[in-house]
Amino acid sequence: MDFVQLGLPQEPAGGIADWAADLVDAMGGPGAGLAIALENLFPPLPSEVILPLAGFAAGQGVISLASALLWTTLGSVVGAVALYWIGMLFGRDRMHAIWAKLPLVKASDLERTERWFARHGTKAVLLGRMVPIFRSLISVPAGVERMRLPLFVSLTAVGSLLWNTVLVMAGYWLGDRWDLVETYVGVLSKAVLALVLVAVAGYVWLRLGARERGRHRGAA
Repeated sequence: MDFVQLGLPQEPAGGIADWAADLVDAMGGPGAGLAIALENLFPPLPSEVILPLAGFAAGQGVISLASALLWTTLGSVVGAVALYWIGMLFGRDRMHAIWAKLPLVKASDLERTERWFARHGTKAVLLGRMVPIFRSLISVPAGVERMRLPLFVSLTAVGSLLWNTVLVMAGYWLGDRWDLVETYVGVLSKAVLALVLVAVAGYVWLRLGARERGRHRGAA
């Protein structure tokens, strides 16, 4: 079946939807899973396009709804585990060595972050899977801190299933208007990115202020 004949807009999202549609058309549910695994490894590939499209495909009978949910969740876990292993291979010692060379940061900042992750890592991984931008990145510190792999996989599977279900079902219910999901989730992604930038700017401003005050005290 030609997926574009099902009502898929021509060249949406810069061609990403056409690429994902081709995978689903050629491979069925595993194609949707492969697209999502790659989305985890390469965050510029937007889940807010791929997942609703998989739901739309299920609504059109190209794949079953159960297959869409199963394979996209499996793809999410596979992609996340790959990033986990990257973080684990990178290692804590190397992270500290690089951190020590960065300007405006202290070793105590990283140590504080590690203590926070030790206390709240399970919630961070579970909830992070449902936050745009962070849903991929959260796997790396989990690997660096060597969270137990079975626990990481379980939390990732649950969080991914919840996120995937919302977006797949949205595409399923919206039908040929599935691309509306990208618009609304895109707004959320921009809001998250703006908050991160504000937080980074605030951190840099506080660090520069502390450095300047220390310089004045030293001069006195």
